[in-house]
Amino acid sequence: MATSRLAVAENEEHYRKLERMYLAAPINEFFKPAIQIGRGTAEIKVSVDRRFFHAAQAAHGSVYFKSLDDAAFFAVSSLVEDNFVLTSTFNLYLLAPVSGGMVRSLGKVVRGGGSSFLAESVLYNDQNEEIARGSGMFVKSKTKLVPEMGYR
Repeated sequence: MATSRLAVAENEEHYRKLERMYLAAPINEFFKPAIQIGRGTAEIKVSVDRRFFHAAQAAHGSVYFKSLDDAAFFAVSSLVEDNFVLTSTFNLYLLAPVSGGMVRSLGKVVRGGGSSFLAESVLYNDQNEEIARGSGMFVKSKTKLVPEMGYR
């Protein structure tokens, strides 16, 4: 029993390190997201800012992609405790525009283990309506998770 509690504590430490690594990434100085990681899951929240708009005054597709890819990526990363993960493919479906409020992306691992994983994510607006979804393949890289990349 003590061993399983220790494993849970170690997993929680891994999740918190991943969260700190994510928030330390320079791109996130612009998007200012929030993240919460669990076993095989991740949730990303981003407040939609006018600076993210295209000419038609709604969020550019890059906001959708980043939110969806990040949630799926970190869902997979929660299961890989030694190396950095890479997105190898990602399919995106834009379902509705968003021009304000908070968007929330929920990612989960669908299948995988070893060196490749399939994950999906769904993006919701602040009325909890689905506005986009995505799925992708993710692979374990040869790059070790180290404090220098923010994994601390």
